[in-house]
Amino acid sequence: MVGSTPEIPEWDRLYEAAAAQEGQFTTQQAAEAGYSPQLLVHHVRGGRILRVRRGIYRLVHFPAGEHEELVTVWLWSEQAGVLSHETALGLHRLSDALPAQVHVTLPAAWKKRRFRVPEGVLLHHANVNDNERAWAGPVPITSVSRTLNDLAQSGLSPELLLQAAQQALRRGLTTRSELGDVEHALEPFGGLAA
Repeated sequence: MVGSTPEIPEWDRLYEAAAAQEGQFTTQQAAEAGYSPQLLVHHVRGGRILRVRRGIYRLVHFPAGEHEELVTVWLWSEQAGVLSHETALGLHRLSDALPAQVHVTLPAAWKKRRFRVPEGVLLHHANVNDNERAWAGPVPITSVSRTLNDLAQSGLSPELLLQAAQQALRRGLTTRSELGDVEHALEPFGGLAA
């Protein structure tokens, strides 16, 4: 039957899901590969799998990845979140600033949901269209123009916003016409040409 859970655990299927996510997988992905919660606990005790946080696991022998902590946050968001704001700015390599928190934009409908937010994660709520998304390795991030416009709306310092926007324009990553909120935010400071 198509889409059914396999009766026999399929390590290759679990590994394939984890490999695309820097060695991490969710309880749901494990179930789709035939791994019950009890079997996961067995493998955790046996040292083959590490529990990263509730509902998220990691293959112990999988090489460490560059974006591992970001993958954990994305999996925590049930793969509905998109890394955004200062986090996306850094991933687009438009800033040397290292944000103190991981910024994630969750769907607007999630604003009323109650859940425990991981430490070091700052949530934003808005709908991010497919054309406003990009990928940084295994994680979705907001596109350059969406990132810069979000930052303009959230009050990023004019100096950093101007520097990032000018760099994005020079590199051909966006156009001025896509940066309406940035233009508006920078008007009091001489605009994008400053």
